[in-house]
Amino acid sequence: MEITTEDYSIKYDAETATIHCQGIIRLNGKEYEPIMQLLDQVATLEPTLITINLKELKALNSSGVTLLGKFVFAINRKKDIQMIMQGSQQIAWQKKSVKNFQRLMPKLQFEWE
Repeated sequence: MEITTEDYSIKYDAETATIHCQGIIRLNGKEYEPIMQLLDQVATLEPTLITINLKELKALNSSGVTLLGKFVFAINRKKDIQMIMQGSQQIAWQKKSVKNFQRLMPKLQFEWE
């Protein structure tokens, strides 16, 4: 599963159950539908551990943060799935937003580079 544009890419590696996000994502409303579909497909697979690699996601607007929050919340409801979010402390939005994700999924683990 993969979405690639000039500005960003989101790829799911089934072998490692890792969602790799890169680039700059500043979309509005329905423009997020393909991303939500990809995330829903990952949730449907129900791997025991999902890793979201945000290390190379330089920007994500508030609509994108909300979308990612909805995914985290949905995974939290599936009690048998663990999640790790990897990020970069050099990217300001990640430091601010990741704390809110943990409110949606208290067992969410973080790995910072």
